[in-house]
Amino acid sequence: MITVTQALNEVFKLAAPLPTETVPLAHAAGRTLAEPAVAKRDQPPFASSAMDGYAVIGIEVEPDAMFKVIGESAAGHRFEGRIKAGQTVRIFTGAPVPDGATRNVIQEDVQRSGDLITLNRDLDPKTYIRPAGSDFKTGDTLSAPRRLTPSDIALLASMNIAEVTVTRRPIVALMATGDELVMPGETPGPDQIMASNNFGLKALVEANGAEARMLPIARDNRASLEAAFALCQGADLIVTIGGASVGDHDLVAQVAADLGLDRAFYKIAMRPGKPLMAGRMMGIPMIGLPGNPVSSMVCGQIFVLPMLRIMLGFPAKPEPRLQATLTEDMPANGAREHYMRARVVAGNITPFDRQDSALLTVLSQANALMIRPVDDPARKKGDEIEYIALS
Repeated sequence: MITVTQALNEVFKLAAPLPTETVPLAHAAGRTLAEPAVAKRDQPPFASSAMDGYAVIGIEVEPDAMFKVIGESAAGHRFEGRIKAGQTVRIFTGAPVPDGATRNVIQEDVQRSGDLITLNRDLDPKTYIRPAGSDFKTGDTLSAPRRLTPSDIALLASMNIAEVTVTRRPIVALMATGDELVMPGETPGPDQIMASNNFGLKALVEANGAEARMLPIARDNRASLEAAFALCQGADLIVTIGGASVGDHDLVAQVAADLGLDRAFYKIAMRPGKPLMAGRMMGIPMIGLPGNPVSSMVCGQIFVLPMLRIMLGFPAKPEPRLQATLTEDMPANGAREHYMRARVVAGNITPFDRQDSALLTVLSQANALMIRPVDDPARKKGDEIEYIALS
């Protein structure tokens, strides 16, 4: 068995950044920006009003001062002209500030009668003018690589960018294996269970920028497995689920080897997830996940997601580790790194009592994997301990 760190280093070697493509901005949310986006204009492109009010020459502002209203400036409709001494322009939020004006007196500080306004005695001292380019200027960039959020999309639109260069989505072929599996909605036999790992992993990889190709269930025979592997052509990553152990019916490793798998490793000193393998076949990176549902999802989080990030152009890094305060005493850990389902609330972490690798109910309630290193000594309530946030 190898350590989790050694296994991660091996899977990092299997993954490489994918090519880029150009997509319309309207379709770019959730995609990974591959090249810096450069602003094509200033924002705001002109000095603009931050509030509804009256634009005036700032040095003329004093309590009880009077001004004559000579027009108005609204968003999309500027006042054509220049303010002179004793004059003001009614101005609305987002509207261009008229030439000559250096201050916007908010409407709450003004009394108006016809075309005359009188300033109140207690005046807000702020100018309420947003200078041109105060948000960003032409030539400013949005850095890459980055996963484009809704806020990023709004910023890019404001930069007058209609399309962006993004990394192609990795295509992940998901191959669930086993005679015991049936798809949700089907009627299982007396010795069968519902296929769940492939659905969970599909959701996991798609939430992290990939495109899942869910294959038909491969049965525990050579012909079915060979047919399933043939359907993986064109994928960027092959993920098999189950059948990677050493039982009489665990044929995935043998069939993959016969099809040319160049195996990087097999078995990891971790819980859950010991029977995990990785390598390259048909020129495609491959990870063989355990069949137990929790083991499959945990290994997907620890190993598959970092591979996808490399393919999307991000640096090769493990899942980020955070720290929280343990809420209870814990016994010493054994010879395998243990990823315990846990819940983090307000900086405190509590592991679940039941850690069986088949319990999806526990995993669905967890928001963290608490990490117990190899031979970690007993821990006390109040100790700081590392965890990984679940996607």
